[in-house]
Amino acid sequence: MAVDKHRFFEHIEAFFDYRKDIYQVSEQTIKSNRVDLSLFKSFVQSSRYKSISGPAVMQFQYHLKKQRNNCGASINRKIFTLRCYGHFLSQMDVAGAHRLPFYDVLKIRQGYRNRPNALTVDQVRQLLESISRDTLLGIRDYAVYALMYQAGLRVGEVHGLDLDSLDFEDRKLLVTGKGAKRRQLYLTAELAQVLSEWLAVRTFLYRSDQHRAFFISKKGNRLAIRTMEDNFKKILAGSHLELPFKVTCHSLRHSFASHLNDKDVDILVIQSLLGHASTRSTEPYIHPSMDKVKSALEKLPAVIFLNQLIKSGVLKIKFQRNQVQKE
Repeated sequence: MAVDKHRFFEHIEAFFDYRKDIYQVSEQTIKSNRVDLSLFKSFVQSSRYKSISGPAVMQFQYHLKKQRNNCGASINRKIFTLRCYGHFLSQMDVAGAHRLPFYDVLKIRQGYRNRPNALTVDQVRQLLESISRDTLLGIRDYAVYALMYQAGLRVGEVHGLDLDSLDFEDRKLLVTGKGAKRRQLYLTAELAQVLSEWLAVRTFLYRSDQHRAFFISKKGNRLAIRTMEDNFKKILAGSHLELPFKVTCHSLRHSFASHLNDKDVDILVIQSLLGHASTRSTEPYIHPSMDKVKSALEKLPAVIFLNQLIKSGVLKIKFQRNQVQKE
C-alpha cells in the first residue's frame, strides 16, 4: 500500500502543468496546491518516512492538527490536494499509486463554522476615505478596494481583470471567477466614475501601453495579489479602525453581501453577484447586522409590551453598575 517517497514527489511539476493546461485552474489554486504538497514533503522528510503509507498520512493529520493548529476544513483541503495528486500518479501508471491511502482517509467533521465578520457601512466608508487619492497609486488603490466592496469581487478576480473586461458605455463588468467561471456584473454610476478616474491616470505609469491588465504596478506589471493584500494591511492600519476581529481584503466581499442582505436582497441574487454555484456557499456571507437583529427583537410581542409598561411608568427598571473593589 506504500509508494517510495522519491517516486511519489518527482511528478509534482507535471501535475501542476496538467492542472493548468487541462483543467484551467487558477494561479491561486495552483499556489495553494503547491503549499500543500510542499508541506507534506517537508513532513515526510523530517519524519524520515521512506515511503508514502497509511501511517504516514495519519501522522500528517496529527501534525496538522496538533503542531500547526489547523482546523478541520484546512486539513481536509490538504488531504484533497494529496488525493488529486495521487489520482494523477495513478493515471501516469506510477507503480503502487493505485494503492495510495488518500481515498481511505475519512473527512474531518468541521463542527459549527463561525460566520465571517463583516464591517459596518460606516467602517467601510472610514476605511476607503483613509486612502489618499492625491497620487497615482492612491487613485489605483481606492479603485481596487472600492471594486472589492461595491461589486463583491475576490482579490484574485480583481487581479485577473483586463482592460477589455470593462464596458463603460453599457456599465458592465466581465469577471472570471473560480474554475474559470465567468459572470457579468453591473457597474453603478459611482463605481464607474471611480474606475474611470483610475483609467485616466493609468497611462502615466511605466509600460502601461504594453500591458492589458486593468490594474498595474508602478513597475508596469499586473498588480499582484500579494501587493493588494500588503497594501490593504497598511491602509487598514492608517484608517485607525479598532476592530475585535481580523480584517482582510476578503472582508470587503463579506461586507458587500451582508449589507445587501440587510436591504432584504434575495439570496439568489446575492449568490449570482458573488459567483457561487450554490446558495450553501452564500449562506455564511449573509449574516444579519446587529442593527437588524435588534430591530427584529424589538418586534417581539413581549418586548413591545414591556416597552409600553416602561413608557407608561408602570414598570421601572434600574441598572446597577458593578463595583470593582481595589485591594
